[in-house]
Amino acid sequence: MIKKIKRKMKKYNMVKRKRHIAKTFTWRIVGTVDTMLLGWLISGNPLIGLKIGLLELITKMVLYYFHERIWYKSKFGVSEKN
Repeated sequence: MIKKIKRKMKKYNMVKRKRHIAKTFTWRIVGTVDTMLLGWLISGNPLIGLKIGLLELITKMVLYYFHERIWYKSKFGVSEKN
């Protein structure tokens, strides 16, 4: 039983780069919609909110990807398998 569980766990230990990329895109969609709405609410102009959101979309997607890769390479908070 324990061997079966360990085999199952090994199956999910390898995280591929495309997962990081997919997470980057989905998180940016959420973050950008939030930024656009806030820009609209603060300025009162939906076009300004849209412009801020589009600019922010590009810059933060790139920053998040590299941030995620750095954390992936870090051993902080990760215990070794026994």
